[in-house]
Amino acid sequence: MADTVDTEMEVDKNQTVLCRFMSEAGEVTGSLLDLPLNITRDKLQLICNALLQQEENLPYIFLVKEREITGSLENALEKDSLNTEEVIDIIYQQQAVFRVRPVTRCTSSMPGHAEAVISVRFSPNGRHLASGSGDTTVRLWDISTQTPHFTCTGHRHWVLCIAWAPDSSRLASACKNGHIMIWDAETGKQVGRTLSGHKQWVTSLSWEPYHRNPACRLLASSSKDGDIRIWDTTLGNTVRILTGHTKSVSCVIWGGAGLIYSASQDRTVKVWRAEDGVLCRTLDGHAHWVNTLALNCDYTLRIGPCNPVTNPEGTGSDKAALQQEAEKCYQNVVREAGERLVSGSDDFTLFLWHPEKEKKPVARMTGHQQLINCVQFSPDARYVASASFDKSIKLWDGRTGKFIATFRGHVQAVYMVGWSPDSRLLVSGSRDSTLKVWSMKTHKIELDLPGHADEVFAVDWAPDGMKVASGGKDKVLKL
Repeated sequence: MADTVDTEMEVDKNQTVLCRFMSEAGEVTGSLLDLPLNITRDKLQLICNALLQQEENLPYIFLVKEREITGSLENALEKDSLNTEEVIDIIYQQQAVFRVRPVTRCTSSMPGHAEAVISVRFSPNGRHLASGSGDTTVRLWDISTQTPHFTCTGHRHWVLCIAWAPDSSRLASACKNGHIMIWDAETGKQVGRTLSGHKQWVTSLSWEPYHRNPACRLLASSSKDGDIRIWDTTLGNTVRILTGHTKSVSCVIWGGAGLIYSASQDRTVKVWRAEDGVLCRTLDGHAHWVNTLALNCDYTLRIGPCNPVTNPEGTGSDKAALQQEAEKCYQNVVREAGERLVSGSDDFTLFLWHPEKEKKPVARMTGHQQLINCVQFSPDARYVASASFDKSIKLWDGRTGKFIATFRGHVQAVYMVGWSPDSRLLVSGSRDSTLKVWSMKTHKIELDLPGHADEVFAVDWAPDGMKVASGGKDKVLKL
């Protein structure tokens, strides 16, 4: 009897299943393979690289029936429903080639602002860091020496939001008076005249993507007055005003397909055609204010011509070549399903949309217990992270909107999240005065970063992955 049990266990251990490798787009790679159930992820890497005839060993993630293979194949399969006759599809997804090391300590505290730091942002080429504050100034910091480079004065009220041009040459900042100013990154001086026209404060700024126009002239702004304005920053005037929202517009994003997306307190998201300002469609579904938007190509549009592997600083005199590079990176992200948009609201829910094509949401994402303050797609567009006043961060599938995990650890509202450029880590800033780094592999906290003396309002991960900047109520910027 004992012998029979032993042999049965032997057979089970060496059991094989028919498998085929498949890309995310559903294209079959190679022919059918008979693989042992105990095959590991590392061996699958080798087979996949051989099938794709890669010259060097590239890192891949493997999924079976939407479950990631972390150990062996059999761990990812449900044993009860395992049918050895059926063909199992192993979906492979390429990971970022470079790896970001987790930020481990605060290298410097940079005081200087006289009021709370409301926004911090690294430039696309990673050379500059900008911060906007309640003290009406914008500061540009030297990252290598970690000292203030320039203090940009001119605003007469709190600086609420800042945005870098995709070519890293200029920074736009907007204040509570509704004025927008453009600053030169190299000199810290104001460029052109102050853009005025909004009747109330500006809530968000978004530049035209580099691959649509490498001149980086046009800028979209949304305001509490319910309007979205498109500005020509060179001439200093309004090109067009997009009206249609009945209440304050909380967020605007200039997409890569020639569309502009806006979210409002009137509970809608509107999709506009950038070239003539025509309203294409209104996305309804939220039951309360829509606070935040994220596009699956946000990271690509942000870094523009700066490719972190081939051309991290986006340098080169040939704008056409840089434009092609930016276009290629953008197409890589949207090739399969086009632009995907996620909206987060005061009604505790998120919606996933295909805004180019349809008005109906792809998924309604529920689970948060309080309002959603910030939502971000990972750079590889596989995940969506949402931060809420319920002290948690939730992780969702970027394609289907399915819930993946909840990150708990903060003891107060989470204000903001930021992804590492290789999509393997996530940083969050909270009202509890700490930052926390989370791992996508373990879905657990990787590091706790205390140090701020008060609420952390703003956090950003540098495009080269080396640094994280944070700012908050204690008026100090930390790297």
